[in-house]
Amino acid sequence: MNKIVDENPGTRNEQREYPFRGLCISGFVMLFFTFILIPGILVSSLSLWMETAPFLAVPIAIVCFVLFILGCIGYFTQEPNEARVMIFFGKYKGTCRQTGYYWVNPFVSRKKLSLRIRNMDIEPIKVNDKVGNPVLIGMVLVWKIKDTYRAVFDIDSQSLTNGVSTGVSNAALEKFVRIQSDAALREVTGHFAYDQTDGSSEELTLRDGGDEINELLERKINERLAIAGMEVVEARLNYLAYAPEIAAVMLRRQQASAIISAREKIVEGAVSMVKMAIDRIESDGVAKFDDARKATIVGNLLVVLCSDEPAQPVLNADS
Repeated sequence: MNKIVDENPGTRNEQREYPFRGLCISGFVMLFFTFILIPGILVSSLSLWMETAPFLAVPIAIVCFVLFILGCIGYFTQEPNEARVMIFFGKYKGTCRQTGYYWVNPFVSRKKLSLRIRNMDIEPIKVNDKVGNPVLIGMVLVWKIKDTYRAVFDIDSQSLTNGVSTGVSNAALEKFVRIQSDAALREVTGHFAYDQTDGSSEELTLRDGGDEINELLERKINERLAIAGMEVVEARLNYLAYAPEIAAVMLRRQQASAIISAREKIVEGAVSMVKMAIDRIESDGVAKFDDARKATIVGNLLVVLCSDEPAQPVLNADS
């Protein structure tokens, strides 16, 4: 048995899933015994003992009937990506992952689990980012069950289903995943700002993080779900926005940043154009300018090139 027990008393049980090693017979073979052999023995025994020992007919009939009922209980069919946790009077006996039609000891209870990949859409939640701005953030989660022992015995299904014992409930598993994913999403969001705050292009943000944020989120959720035998296949953000109460303010801030960036480009281009114009005029011998005249020309050209509205020219008639 693959069982790990901590040396310190009072620590959590660290048992893991292991394959079922009990009696597991092909269901088609057992069909012969259940529906052909046992009824044949019953009929022949009754006809024999009714003539020689009638007092044994009733006990023989009861035994054969009980064997027939027990034989009918032990059948189960298992499809790919399914598993059954085998429990014998409260004791874990292993997990059967084989696919097909089988018969096992009818006294072994079989809890069915789906190992297929599942999708979950986490609705956007309001969280404060690194700098305290409230943001709405949501994600898509793809997960599956990895350790059936932990999924069955380490999650309290009754507490997650309002005290109603439902065995291995998909609703209980999904609720556990949703709660832990919500907690991990809040933790990751609190370590990053929505957008760059100090103008540093090296700062990782939620808006520009991309794969790095998704990888960190996947790792954090895996750490939380591992205690329940679950594994995250993929986790990625699918919704990110400022909360409504600050959305308008942040929009104006983004617009101001865009205007400043645009102005920087305009001024940079205007300065290069002014320099090129003055150098070209002087190099071609069109005119010679002193420092005062250059300053006037530079001012006029910058007004023309950087103005949002068309500039109105003023002609100087002085000699």
